[in-house]
Amino acid sequence: MDEVFRALADTSRRRLLDRLRARDGQTLRELGEGLAMSRQAVSKHLAVLEAAGLVTSARRGREKFHHLDPAPIQELFDRWIGKYEHGRAGEAVRPRRSPKEERPMDKPEFVYVIYIRATPERVYEALTDAEFAQRYFGGWGPRSDWRVGSPVLWKMGPQGAYEDLGQAVMEAVPGRKLAYTWHRILPMHRQLFDSDAEFERARTEQSQVAFDIQAAESASLGVKLTITHDGFESADSEMLKGVSDGWVMILSTLKTLLEQEGGDLAG
Repeated sequence: MDEVFRALADTSRRRLLDRLRARDGQTLRELGEGLAMSRQAVSKHLAVLEAAGLVTSARRGREKFHHLDPAPIQELFDRWIGKYEHGRAGEAVRPRRSPKEERPMDKPEFVYVIYIRATPERVYEALTDAEFAQRYFGGWGPRSDWRVGSPVLWKMGPQGAYEDLGQAVMEAVPGRKLAYTWHRILPMHRQLFDSDAEFERARTEQSQVAFDIQAAESASLGVKLTITHDGFESADSEMLKGVSDGWVMILSTLKTLLEQEGGDLAG
């Protein structure tokens, strides 16, 4: 909490957060444009914001993109404001996602960061345990032996069976990273499209999802879990639209379950 208060106490750092709130996923150069600060000063302020968990960064090629993570602000709100101002400020600090339609990218992506008070090993176990996954996927969920190249079967609803939808494990490093290809648009999604031709074109899109697990900048935050879902053909991808809200809800439920149970998956 102290790190968050210190980070927010500086006007320049609040200005940088405002810029990320207006447009998420900016480089150091973009964030510094028009500000009366040197590149080095902007870099130092971003380092403070990252240490407080308010900003996260990810490299793509030679560029390093910065993303707003308002979760610590939400915690401040819940602890200091929420019980006095019910329902007034919650929407303003709702976690931002970054399918970066605003950026001129050939291949848009969804990036989201969440902090979970658990160990990296337990978070990885939660991502790979089929029965536990059904709890935060709402009765759905993946199952695999999690060896590179193995199929990832998908449970189609609480009463459904596991089906092979053409997904496969790309990377699996216990306690560190999990990545697998995502299923294509399914027949159940036909209603989202205006024509059969448009639907058939969309079904060729094959995206993938990766979970990066690492210790958080502050020990009190536990684990920093970064999900990157990419490989979409365009910012208008129906799959991109669907996973953007879906992953936020799924990972929020995962966080709640692990923190309530102390990370004990046997519970």
